[in-house]
Amino acid sequence: MRVRSFADRIGEFLPLSASEREAVEQVQGRSRSLRRGAVLVRENDRTSDLYVVSSGMMMSYVLLDDGSRQILRFLFPGDLTGASALAYAHSPECVAALCESVVCLFDRAQVAEVLARHPRLALALTAIDQAERAAMTDRLAGLGRTSAQARIAAVLLDIRDRLRRGGEDVERGFTLPLTQEEIGDASGLTAVHVNRMLRQLEEMGLIARHGTRVILADEARLKRAAKYVDRLSRVDLSWMVPAGA
Repeated sequence: MRVRSFADRIGEFLPLSASEREAVEQVQGRSRSLRRGAVLVRENDRTSDLYVVSSGMMMSYVLLDDGSRQILRFLFPGDLTGASALAYAHSPECVAALCESVVCLFDRAQVAEVLARHPRLALALTAIDQAERAAMTDRLAGLGRTSAQARIAAVLLDIRDRLRRGGEDVERGFTLPLTQEEIGDASGLTAVHVNRMLRQLEEMGLIARHGTRVILADEARLKRAAKYVDRLSRVDLSWMVPAGA
C-alpha cells in the first residue's frame, strides 16, 4: 500500500490551500512502526494522542465479555484514528496493525489550535467523520438484518473501494489483506462460516479467487446482494467557501 499523509486524505474531499496543507503537516509528530498484530492503543488506555496511518493497514475493535472480538472499522493510509481522545481521556476501543504499518502521532492540543486557525479544515473533518458514521450505520444494520453472504460481500466491496481510493490498481482484482478470521470478526461470523460464504459467492459467479487475490466478477449483483453504498464517494463539500475567499 502507498504512503499517504493526513493532508492527502483531507485533499480527497477538499482542495487545500498551501497554508492549510502546511498547517496539517506541521502538526504531524514522530512516526512509529508496528509489526503485524502489534497493538497501538488498548481499550481503556489513557490517551491524549491522535494517530494517522501513514502506511500499511490497521483495525479498530472492541473485546466482548466472552473474549471474542468485534472489528469496528479497517484503517488505511491517510485515515485518522484515536479521535476519541478529543472527547475522552481513556480509549473506548483497541487499535492494532493488520500488517507492517507506520503511524504518525498528532497531539490533540496542536490539532485544536490548527482547527481554530483554519475553520475549513474543521468543517472538512466533521464532514468526513459524518460519512464514516453513515458507513458504520450501514455496517450495524447489515450485521443485524442481512444474510451472511451479504455481510461478506459488503466487506469485500469496502476493502476494494478503500484500496482504490488509496491509489491501488484494483480493476483486475486485488489482494485481500485479511484472514478469514478477521473477515469473520468484522461481519459477526466464524472463520468456517466465512469460508463457506466465500465459496458460495464464487459458485454464484459473483467473485473469483486466485489464492489471496479476489476479483469482483459481477459487481452489480454483489452490490445488490450486500445493499452496499460507498459513503465516502458521496461526500460533497462543494458548498464550502473556497480557500482564501
